[in-house]
Order: sequence, then structure tokens, then C-alpha cells
Amino acid sequence: MFNVHNLPMKSLFLALLFSTGLNATTISVVPVHEPLSLHGTDVDDIISDTGEVLQATVLARPMALSGAFPEVLVESIRTPHPIPTNNPNYKVAEANLLVLCNITIGAEMTEKGLLVKLNITELGIPQKVDITSRQLLKITLVALKRTLEEYHSPQNDQLNVIVAIEGTTEKNASLLDLQATFTLEPKP
Repeated sequence: MFNVHNLPMKSLFLALLFSTGLNATTISVVPVHEPLSLHGTDVDDIISDTGEVLQATVLARPMALSGAFPEVLVESIRTPHPIPTNNPNYKVAEANLLVLCNITIGAEMTEKGLLVKLNITELGIPQKVDITSRQLLKITLVALKRTLEEYHSPQNDQLNVIVAIEGTTEKNASLLDLQATFTLEPKP
């Protein structure tokens, strides 16, 4: 019969570690701001960061995430988001504008900082969604900044963020002027 009292402490620790399946990951519950469509509702929102009134908004929702931070935060901005309702007339299955309009977002840490790539190769705005490509990218930048600001507020170092737009064509090349760089400073 197996007796734990006969095992040295180090062996016991290793046995416990291996018995967990080596899937030891940290899961954090964090707010992720998303660009959301308000189509199917009777509401418009004033996006103070862009100064526009849109049938869209940026809202945070809690998410349980694991992986490399802040990269996973950025990538989570594009997560399917059906908005719960108590009204049988609200039949919108998807509200996240990045999902609806087929924009992908990725992030990686580089020597220069956090590189965020918005890929608009497959960009397509559904007829029921009242927003332009430019407005969509602007509101996405608002969601990105708010997500990173909230994450970065307790950090001790500055974070340089470079936003690149990929997949433009001759028709939408003017969107490249929305590429941005900004720095998040540590809070005193």
C-alpha cells in the first residue's frame, strides 16, 4: 500500500505537481473593452474619444483570461459577444463590431513595445450596421486604449504601443492615417 509518510517532502511536492497534469496556468478576471454595435436597439451613443454620435459604443465586460499579458487582452477585444436581453424583439446574435465586420486583431511584444496589428483584409460592414470603415477603426482604437489603460494602471513601467493597419487596398489606403503610437505611463 502507498504511504505518503514514507516519501521525502521534495518527492511529495513533485508527485502533487505531476498529478495536476502540468496544466498550471494563471487565470485572471479582467475588464476588456469592446467596440459594440447597437443595431437592433433604439440607442445611439456619443463616443467622447472620437466626438461622434454612432449606433455603436465601447463597453467593458469581465473576462477570465490566461496567457501572455497584455497581448491576450488585445486579442480578446475581438471576442464574439451576443448581448443578453429580456426582450423577445431583440434578435441580434452578434454585437462585437470586429467580429461583425471581419477585422482581426493581434498583438506581440517587440523591442519597441507592444505591436498591435489590425488586419482589414476581409473587412466587410453588414448593411444593418450603420458605421463607416473609418469610424469602425476609430472606435476600435478607443476600445484598445481603454483596455490597455485599465490593465496598465497598476504597472510600474511605461508601455509603448504601436498600432499598425494591415490589408489595405487602393480604395481604403487612406485608413493608414489611423495607424498610431502612444505611450502609457505608470501611475504615480
